[in-house]
Amino acid sequence: MARRVAVVAGGHSKFGKRLDATVRELCAEAYKPIYDEGITQDRIDATVLSYAASQFTGQGAGSALIADYLGLQNKPHLRVESACATGTASLRAAYGMIASGLYDVMLVLGVEQMNRVSSATATEYMARAGDMRWEYPFGISFPAFYALMASRYISEYNLPHEVLSMISVKSHHYGAQNPKAHLPKEVSLEEAHNAVPICRPLNLYDCSLITDGAAAVVLVAEERVKEFTDRPMWIKGIGAGASQMMIQDRPSLTSIPGAKQAAKAAYEMAGLKPNDINMAEVHDCFSIAELIAYEDLGFAEPGKGREIVENKENYHDGRIPVNCDGGLKSKGHPLGATGISMTYEILKQMRGEADKPSRQIKDVQYGLVHNVGQSGQFVNIFIYERGF
Repeated sequence: MARRVAVVAGGHSKFGKRLDATVRELCAEAYKPIYDEGITQDRIDATVLSYAASQFTGQGAGSALIADYLGLQNKPHLRVESACATGTASLRAAYGMIASGLYDVMLVLGVEQMNRVSSATATEYMARAGDMRWEYPFGISFPAFYALMASRYISEYNLPHEVLSMISVKSHHYGAQNPKAHLPKEVSLEEAHNAVPICRPLNLYDCSLITDGAAAVVLVAEERVKEFTDRPMWIKGIGAGASQMMIQDRPSLTSIPGAKQAAKAAYEMAGLKPNDINMAEVHDCFSIAELIAYEDLGFAEPGKGREIVENKENYHDGRIPVNCDGGLKSKGHPLGATGISMTYEILKQMRGEADKPSRQIKDVQYGLVHNVGQSGQFVNIFIYERGF
């Protein structure tokens, strides 16, 4: 029988345009709080590095480089890549190795440094994750993929753009309270709605940031958890899903098939339903992605996600708090770090350690992470349970 696995510690670098640090230094910044808690190199059996795209820095063999820099060069290490869902793919890999008995204690590090190239070059690199024959050559970048989804959703459900802007306002409201956030500033509804277009109908405040940063967590087998903490966060459910490579082949553009598949699997493994979830970290690479996530995760019926937004049910004191750290939109989206950063945030919230009371969610028993790669070709969902 598989062993239970818990998250026992986490660390997080400052997100932003981090030209003051290298990839290895960002990882060290994320690992330092874990080290300071006493989880030193000798207590770690193996590491997994979540590093989505070495093109940004040109540095290959990242797991070896970072293991050396952190003093873990004699520990087995593995690099995982799964586009923007690389963080949770790395957590899945570590979970499997611990649950099977291969290792007891694993450090999972996520990092990306995207600002070593220009914004135009970074956008091009990410666009190459689309089909290189039928999408990329015709100018389909990631803003364009999600603009297609937004256009279809707006048409099918008669959605005003102001609803998407309300999501951005909420993201920046919480990002302004998060010292780790890339863009910690409040944004008015008028400013968010009238910002410069990026790919219609999406504008500047509908789109996530090109970000540098790192995050880290430690996963431990159940029989050894008490050696590390009396406040564990158990992995309760995991689901993975996939969608067609080209979005033109999908039955709908108002939902991500892989997300619904992953959510169903995660809820079944956890023995929970959507209304059991106390908070969620969802993959809001674009404002429309957050709205679609509400529906794919079962928090709202198709076309009804706007009610969560309009009633502010997604705020920290609402029915289903979502991205109360600023999300990808305000906190930032360093590809390999994102899914691990989401997990770190849920650990902090469960422990009552949000940076300010004005973003602390009350009594989090179950938290959900929704991490999407590309435009839904990879999806991982984790459900966590407070163990104290």
